[in-house]
Amino acid sequence: MPIALALYQPDIALNTGTLLRLGACLDVPVHIIHPTGFAFSRSALKRSGMDYLDSVEMIEHDTYAQFEHWRKKLGKRLVLLTTKASAPHHDATYEADDIVMVGRESAGVPAEIAESADLRVRIPMRPTVRSLNVAVSAAIVLGEALRQTGGFERLA
Repeated sequence: MPIALALYQPDIALNTGTLLRLGACLDVPVHIIHPTGFAFSRSALKRSGMDYLDSVEMIEHDTYAQFEHWRKKLGKRLVLLTTKASAPHHDATYEADDIVMVGRESAGVPAEIAESADLRVRIPMRPTVRSLNVAVSAAIVLGEALRQTGGFERLA
């Protein structure tokens, strides 16, 4: 099973559509953890997801508890992108069935979810800036995870 991406209660439809398009292009399943901060529908995602929405494996979870139960049942490791992590993303070792999770654009994830992650990573940035766009962040870390686990060779 390839690396997967999880979006924790995404706030912005355009970012969600962009991440679904990323999943389609890189053959990465995308988990949507509800509720979302927008009316979740195909039409809300169409502008940024374009016709790629038909090519992505999208799995919806009604709640984080439902997602967590599913994840633990399958023994998948949760890798959280967070500005509060001490480990740079490029120093981490990724596994082929990891789930890389990004938080809400407005608030990240609650502390208890961050603490439950198996690995927390951050993208090194200048200290005078807060954060990157969630879609850009996911692309950077997924790129490193796919590089390490042979995911790009699978696409070639």
